[in-house]
Amino acid sequence: MNSTATQYMTAHRPLAAVLDEVPAEGWTNPSPCDGWSARDVLRHLIETQREFVTSHGVDLGEAPDSDTDPAAAWRDHTKRVAEGISDDAVPTIEYDGHFGPTTVGATLEQFYIWDMLVHRWDIARAVGADPGLSDAELDQIEGGADSFGEALYMDGVCRPGVEAPADADRQARLLARLGRRV
Repeated sequence: MNSTATQYMTAHRPLAAVLDEVPAEGWTNPSPCDGWSARDVLRHLIETQREFVTSHGVDLGEAPDSDTDPAAAWRDHTKRVAEGISDDAVPTIEYDGHFGPTTVGATLEQFYIWDMLVHRWDIARAVGADPGLSDAELDQIEGGADSFGEALYMDGVCRPGVEAPADADRQARLLARLGRRV
């Protein structure tokens, strides 16, 4: 497995663990993402990853049904994505991205895996669960946010930052930077 596929699966496992703990009625709970339920956040992850990966020639088959069993839909989706990006040629596909010339692997690692970490917190928060973000994951979220510059606050990425409480821990301060109130 190449490094992109390895990083993808590394981000997938703790997210899947959170999803598996969401009670059936929890999927309709509001998330920290304005106007989105926990299910909407997961649907966003699936749809945006599918759109990106398939636009670069990877056949992921039919989209999973995230309405019936969202956690199962996620597992099906990630299995297909992991299989697709495990082909060493896929991460090296070059294209012109938002920040200039890049590769599919670089974009997956910089943005889509980052998005999985952030939205793991959103879904956990929606259902009162612990997202279990490690220091290394917080480093990755912070590094991603730093690399996006002002693009971090483009429509559809993050809301403008909010002020964290004076006694907030690192996670709360970082998520406040991403427009989330802890």
